[in-house]
Amino acid sequence: MVVVEGAGNFAEGIRDWRQRRRVSQLELALAAGTTQRHVSFVESGRSLPGREIVVRLTEALDIPLRHRNALLLAAGYAPAYGEAELDDPSLDPVRNALERLLVAHRPYPAVITDRHGDLVSGNSAFWRLIDGVAPDLLEPPVSVARVLLSPRGLAPRMLNLDVYAWHVIDALEERSLRCPDDRLDGVLGELRESVPARARPTSSHIGYAVPLRLQSAYGVLTLLTTLSHFATTTDVALSEVSLEAFLPGDAATAEALAAADARPLPPTPEATP
Repeated sequence: MVVVEGAGNFAEGIRDWRQRRRVSQLELALAAGTTQRHVSFVESGRSLPGREIVVRLTEALDIPLRHRNALLLAAGYAPAYGEAELDDPSLDPVRNALERLLVAHRPYPAVITDRHGDLVSGNSAFWRLIDGVAPDLLEPPVSVARVLLSPRGLAPRMLNLDVYAWHVIDALEERSLRCPDDRLDGVLGELRESVPARARPTSSHIGYAVPLRLQSAYGVLTLLTTLSHFATTTDVALSEVSLEAFLPGDAATAEALAAADARPLPPTPEATP
């Protein structure tokens, strides 16, 4: 077999992502508008595709933008997606909009996280919720999953830790599968060792979602989690940002959080109002 010079790294990368997504060469070819023969040649290094087909292949595999840029570079092309840092002035309008969403979500907790699952910002309701966790868990970078599930975090207060913990871990594993991340994998390994054995949800749980049931200073809270992303962005940093919001699962929780919102905020590191 003749391998085209410079095609090796790209070939290995695109094959790895196809296998990670569990699609066949034929399925990828159909989704990308090419032939199975061409995909086979690309993956074996016998053909170095043009820039357009590289973009189509990475889009068809729903590869994260950061990794699409890396594959373009491996194939000898310039990156297609901007890679500004979150604190870059060019992203001020989006960052400000996200902060407004955090404020608007009060009195319910909400956070913004990055690709590692680390805290970018949280509203005052979130800081109230986690008041009393071990101070070292709040030293940057702050892993939100660790704050929730660590024995020194909220875990001792969770009434359904054996169910909710694995709901969180499963979601993080899916994120890691979609976008490999060593830091996130490290947190996952730690949490798997610290949480109780997986339990089956009981009939007392809400049928359409796995709630977080938490003993708090305001009584027992039942919270549902929603996760939002920028689905159509062409910027790497924004594509990796998530807005995680907690919603009341019952009227008592809504009333408790509204009452808590009227109380003074405990000292927190850079809490959003």
